[in-house]
Amino acid sequence: MTRDDGQNAGGELAGRVAVVTGASRGIGKGVALALAERGAAVYVTGRTVTAGASPLPGTIAETAAECDRRGGEGVAVRVDHADDEQVAALFARVRRERGRLDILVNNAFALPEDLTEARPFWEKPLSNWEMVDVGVRSNYVAAWHAARIMTPRRSGLVVAISGYTGVSYTYGVVFGTAKSAVDRMARDMAVELRPHGVTSVSLWQGLTFTERAERNLAAVPGLKDESATRPENGCSPEYPGRVIAALANDPDVLHRTGGTFITAELGRDYGVTDIDGRHVPSLRASRGSPIWSPLEQPPGTPAEDD
Repeated sequence: MTRDDGQNAGGELAGRVAVVTGASRGIGKGVALALAERGAAVYVTGRTVTAGASPLPGTIAETAAECDRRGGEGVAVRVDHADDEQVAALFARVRRERGRLDILVNNAFALPEDLTEARPFWEKPLSNWEMVDVGVRSNYVAAWHAARIMTPRRSGLVVAISGYTGVSYTYGVVFGTAKSAVDRMARDMAVELRPHGVTSVSLWQGLTFTERAERNLAAVPGLKDESATRPENGCSPEYPGRVIAALANDPDVLHRTGGTFITAELGRDYGVTDIDGRHVPSLRASRGSPIWSPLEQPPGTPAEDD
């Protein structure tokens, strides 16, 4: 198994092509930077193209420029992942310009401003269902296009960004529903992709110090004391990218296909640390265990009843 202490190991992803959705800021930006730091060409998608257009900082051009500075290549592409035609154009461009796609990270998600407000679902607007449209359906559409590039080459890695909310109530009904669906979709995609040599996994993130999370932790009373958002358990946005880079560099990654993994546990498997050198803790004991194991069970593991 490969190991990665979080430092650039000489561009081990040089020549690889990645698409990271929702990468103007947050986890998507962190993943894009981590992949670029290891030499990948990263197509950075998002809706924010003008600084100041969003209440939170970050644009796709800024992320792409930082990818260049990290030693890879960043390509900024404005994409509204609720628009199928824009998504189709993105992947057509990747095929035209690169002729390959090695990594898709499905991170785009529509987070409503009232997500962390402690109100029941019937007191929140029906528009919160957008989390399913841009978070579940958009994952499916992007993976649909990616599979058409990856399967003829019999290689590729599709990663869904999810979280403990797949089994543990977090913030609200729609958020949990969306993340649970993402896990199951990654699992079933793996069943159909495995014969073609393409890996599909879902990663559970805990608290990640994105721009939004930092703002909410400072503004929402009591948030730092909740089990899902205790700062001592958090990680940088680049940490999941470091773990994804290790996955992409693992010659036996197909053995993991179909699984939902706690990112912190994969990080320990691969020897990955956060940007401060810290091992990120797993919250399995307090927040729950993933439902889906890899399609190929390790020896001695009881068979799943699918």
